[in-house]
Amino acid sequence: MKRIWIIAMAGALCSCSGDNTGKEYTRSVYVTSPETTDSSLEQSFSGIVEETHGISLGFKTAGQLSRIHAKEGDYVKKGQLLAELDDADYRLGVEALQIQYDQLTDEVARASRLYEKKSMSANDFEKASAGLRQLGVQLQVNKNKLAYTKLYAPADGYVSAVNFSPAEMVDAGTAVFNLLDVSRMEVVADIPASVYLKRNDFGAFTCHSNHIINGRFPMELLSIVPKADSNQLYRIRLAFKDNVAKHITPGMNVEICISFNTDSVAPLCLPLSALFRHDGNDCVYVLAEDSTITCRPVTIDRNASAAQAVVTSGLSAEDRVVKAGAGMLHNGEKVRVIEQPSETNVGGLL
Repeated sequence: MKRIWIIAMAGALCSCSGDNTGKEYTRSVYVTSPETTDSSLEQSFSGIVEETHGISLGFKTAGQLSRIHAKEGDYVKKGQLLAELDDADYRLGVEALQIQYDQLTDEVARASRLYEKKSMSANDFEKASAGLRQLGVQLQVNKNKLAYTKLYAPADGYVSAVNFSPAEMVDAGTAVFNLLDVSRMEVVADIPASVYLKRNDFGAFTCHSNHIINGRFPMELLSIVPKADSNQLYRIRLAFKDNVAKHITPGMNVEICISFNTDSVAPLCLPLSALFRHDGNDCVYVLAEDSTITCRPVTIDRNASAAQAVVTSGLSAEDRVVKAGAGMLHNGEKVRVIEQPSETNVGGLL
């Protein structure tokens, strides 16, 4: 009798071992349903502000510096006067030619009346008129040289260097100022390959800085380098749509935000605990109507968020997914669902 009891116990133990597929034995699990995310996702990356380019500013004519109106570090506006040359000789040259031009103008006017009365030949009248035009060109050249004795800022920017002092002689084209052009600043950032591959879904671009409270500035995409660097990152360049020189300066660290358009299929969110790896794929267990679970591969956007899994394909919002403990389960196993406790019935007292 004792031998029969031992055999029966051994048979019972054998029946509980091995694969649980198709057995009535159940495990208790929590389940959840995927939640629909926003139609657009946003990711942030660190970037550095750069000026569009640097400008070397010099006079178009030679002379002696008489006044300098800007110093290193000054912010200047487009059209602002920066420096002046001694223009005494240039003014005298303009006055001398102006006198000659006025005198010749009167002579040509008298010649015109004589020509109308047939008292002057056409050849002589043409010579007088040509002389007036030639003198007018010389007068305009001298006026231009006089105007060149003043140096104006060609764009908004910061004076990064002043290379001369008053009373020094400068040649035409010699750089008197170095200017950082901030009329159109840019931001340079590096993005990973997973984001680069979604470049066709790029939506809006914004920039903000920790130095500016509630300051978000719209940006536009200028370029993306199609070749990754040694760190497998792709260089992206963005430009501010508005002039932000009063708030952001070259060299400042900022954060750029990229919104992605996903109008076709909205991604779904799951807890990270629902995921497990099987045959090199990201998978979840989906609960069927008969309480059995099925292993289903899914596609995950790993760069979307560190707190949740964003599923881009493989699930629908109606699926019920095992929330935790997936590593202890088997495909086809029957499970018992533990209902989530009500937030208004703490302890199940009602």
